[in-house]
Amino acid sequence: MTDWKNLLKQLDKAKYPLLVLLIGVLLMLLPGSIRSPTDGSGERDPFEALLSRVDGVGESLLAVSDDGVVIVCEGAEDPAVRLSLLQAVRSYTGFTSDHITILKMSEHGRGG
Repeated sequence: MTDWKNLLKQLDKAKYPLLVLLIGVLLMLLPGSIRSPTDGSGERDPFEALLSRVDGVGESLLAVSDDGVVIVCEGAEDPAVRLSLLQAVRSYTGFTSDHITILKMSEHGRGG
């Protein structure tokens, strides 16, 4: 019985570090978040809105996860547009170019 009491006393002393550790482990287990074009309030993600303002990009969609970024846009065929997007995403996210994918938006993907 005293062994349990000693164990409980020791756990009580270390409850805050253990709680922080447990929260950290839970956060690491969560999957990467993917940003949708809107945040639920009908507004676009600010970074996506910024990218769509780059000359030649046109309509765009953005998905960001812990592993990389995917951009789908109308202007993806233009090498200058691709380079501008690549540089912007690298600057904003810190991802290297092998973790950034830029794809041409299909006719079916457009809102019209």
